[in-house]
Amino acid sequence: MSLLQQDSSELDDAARGEELTKGSSHLVITTIIAFVVVSAAIAIYVLAGQKPPDATGEIEQVWVHAQHSESSGFDANGMPMPKEEMDQVYVFALVKLHNQSKEPLFMHNIMTNATMDDGIHSSYAATAGDYDRVFIAYPNMPVPHGPGLSLFTTINPGQSVEGTIVSAFHLTKQQWDARKDLSFTFAFQYKPSLTLTPKAAVIDR
Repeated sequence: MSLLQQDSSELDDAARGEELTKGSSHLVITTIIAFVVVSAAIAIYVLAGQKPPDATGEIEQVWVHAQHSESSGFDANGMPMPKEEMDQVYVFALVKLHNQSKEPLFMHNIMTNATMDDGIHSSYAATAGDYDRVFIAYPNMPVPHGPGLSLFTTINPGQSVEGTIVSAFHLTKQQWDARKDLSFTFAFQYKPSLTLTPKAAVIDR
């Protein structure tokens, strides 16, 4: 056989190997491109499905007052009875809420949540009328008496509302000071609730 002659079968095998290598690299590149395209499509779908919350807000200030009460030792008829002692912690919060949706928001409940060693203690906020009565019952309450926020406030689209709420916890001052966290939850009809935490330091009075 001449040196210029080569085995045709060897040439065919080499050519097929080269084609196989090219085909494999093309498959890898195609797979990477497909993965990038699918990932981008998923990201666009997720971002398009997300929308900002209906309500936003802030807890502008929080005041806390521990109140120790003791009964008179007499019943309604003036008969002697054992005295009863009660410790309460009143939590006042100046709140600002904003409706950034295109529909009215109908608030129907507010809760104050304190995380203690044994779990979360929650207390419903008083109505605006009961908020004012606290200052009548305790005229020396060392907390600013601003306008109360109604539990049944309707917030129109683009509107902001502001007011003060109060909740009471049956805790001693020492127990309250041992809390780990504090937050406020605002419940709306047919909409997700909004939970806010104070940004400023809590003021003890």
